[in-house]
Amino acid sequence: MTQAITSTDTPRNSLLMVAAGGVISGILTPLLPTLVDQIVGLPGQLRISLIAVPFAVLVFILVRRFSANPLWAVGLAAIVTMVAFVCAVNAAISIEGQTAGAATVMRYLLAGLTGGLVGSAVMALGIALLAAGPRTAAAWWPMLITGTLAGTLLALDNALGLDQVSFLYPVWQAAVALRLVMTLRS
Repeated sequence: MTQAITSTDTPRNSLLMVAAGGVISGILTPLLPTLVDQIVGLPGQLRISLIAVPFAVLVFILVRRFSANPLWAVGLAAIVTMVAFVCAVNAAISIEGQTAGAATVMRYLLAGLTGGLVGSAVMALGIALLAAGPRTAAAWWPMLITGTLAGTLLALDNALGLDQVSFLYPVWQAAVALRLVMTLRS
């Protein structure tokens, strides 16, 4: 009887650990631009990708633990995560720039939705192509929807004037990490 209770608590506990890892990586992410800016001579896109290192490390750990991928594929998942971050940031900046005449909240809401969708879509596509990644698009829909909706927190961050602290990154990274694990388990 206690073995059954322990086995049912284990998935819940592991999901709580995944969420905690996402929150921690999300807290570290907005702190990194100041550190990365101290490195002289790096191109802009590489600087942006370095900001994604905490989440890429989390994805590395999660893909390693919750999938049967070889180590090279796990490393590739971390690199795909950094590329997804760059794509998400560039997409959000592009949309924010194209909506220059709209209200500020609307601009950041659209930019957050776009960045969240692009980031989670690039991650899903890249990880789905790995050796042991789920290949069906339906398996990845929850992660895309979650990443897109969590991207709206960019508007909240902007409205509150948060630079060094963010609601977007901890929530987005925790939610997407949870969906990633759920997808890898399926």
